[in-house]
Amino acid sequence: MEVENDLYRAQLRWERRYVRVLIAFDAAACVLAAGVAYVIRFGPFGTRHFDAARDTSEWYLLALVLLPVVWVVSMALNRAYEPRFLGGGSEEFRRVINAAVRVVATVSYATKAEVARAYVLIVFPVAILLSMVGRIGGRGILHRLRRQGRCMHRVLVVGAGESAATLVRLAQRDPTAGWSVVGVVLDRLPGRHSHDRPERSGFDLLGVPIVGTSETLHTSIRATRATTVAISPQMDGETLQRVLWNLEGSDVDVLVSSALTDVVGPRISIRPVAGLPLLHIREPELTGSRRVMKILFDRAVALTVVLLFSPLLIALALAVRLTSRGPAIFKQVRVGRGGETFKMYKFRSMYVDAEARLAGLQTSNEGQGLLFKMRDDPRVTRVGKFLRKWSLDEVPQLFNVLNGSMSLVGPRPPLPREVAQYEDDVHRRLMVKPGLTGLWQISGRSDLNWDESVRLDLRYVENWTLAMDFVILWRTVFAVLRREGAY
Repeated sequence: MEVENDLYRAQLRWERRYVRVLIAFDAAACVLAAGVAYVIRFGPFGTRHFDAARDTSEWYLLALVLLPVVWVVSMALNRAYEPRFLGGGSEEFRRVINAAVRVVATVSYATKAEVARAYVLIVFPVAILLSMVGRIGGRGILHRLRRQGRCMHRVLVVGAGESAATLVRLAQRDPTAGWSVVGVVLDRLPGRHSHDRPERSGFDLLGVPIVGTSETLHTSIRATRATTVAISPQMDGETLQRVLWNLEGSDVDVLVSSALTDVVGPRISIRPVAGLPLLHIREPELTGSRRVMKILFDRAVALTVVLLFSPLLIALALAVRLTSRGPAIFKQVRVGRGGETFKMYKFRSMYVDAEARLAGLQTSNEGQGLLFKMRDDPRVTRVGKFLRKWSLDEVPQLFNVLNGSMSLVGPRPPLPREVAQYEDDVHRRLMVKPGLTGLWQISGRSDLNWDESVRLDLRYVENWTLAMDFVILWRTVFAVLRREGAY
């Protein structure tokens, strides 16, 4: 057990360094916020008038020392520094805001302090903003390191064959999640004795070795130096309970995967019934006031961008028109919400005979499923390659957003021939408007295979929120700059 703990501490040393950096940044953010609020409220060196009954420069100078301590302590009490929330998205930000609310309540009410309202209205929003910026910057650095194979959790996957393989595929698809799968432990071996050497049974683990069974879990943890155990959802209740008992005191994090792999966020809550914790799943919210807000937001942003960048749009249209025969705008029939067809606009990036040449290029198709993709497609013009490289060919779809046939964020707009070959489940993509960008855009675009593209689109449909749209739009900027899957 001591060896296990040593390995665990060595593996998670980067987490402690990351937390220390966040603590230092939060403290510095609060000091800076307090200084900014002091200068704005009272002027440099307190040159503006103080209310003798309430305001004293000594109190506010003391706040420069005390507030950062209270701020960091409140963050810690609200578990904002726990490794399981770091780099994880909205939950991390929610805990920062909750901690800030507690500090405001403590300063303003619990201590009955007489503080200038203008000072409070400045210091806490600035401190929250700076703490958020620190976490966004820290997450960006962490994700970059994880793409290089650093700062990873060593994960041991436990479960039945195919369900374990699904967890392995998900972990390898997104390195920024921080999972380095070091082995698979099968919960059972059909037709074999538990002491026999486990072998593959027709499922693809992408090179990850099978290192044991649930009966030898402790041995497998030591052999792989795992810091996290991820349990697949197909494990029966008795076996799961036994595994959890066996892991007590082993200093590893235990995660249990839900069978609802693409239902996340606010749709899921835990409801205890007769002592049994049950998952309550809300229906996807596809109508109502939030949908109206999405429409208004889409059209306002699209109109603003078109007006601001109209000179660029005109220049790109001229470049397309003057360098190859054909119109500047390519119109193509796509399928939108509810199966209705519409004409989607793009800057033409191919020669005018591209569709006629498609049949002769099918043998060179690098796409999977219903998608045709080629990295070096001979039908793409010289200007078209530039437009695709920077995703500029998609910009005219802003006019589709303005006329209501598309949204800023949504599933990829499919062709009618693709929809004709859809299986039943895939038709759920058509429950919302297609988008100019989406989860597919920020997850690899043309590098995705058909199944991955469908899974991401369905995940968006199942879990849509305005907050998700904002995050996707923000990440789209960086996806375009990295030019991932753009060809």
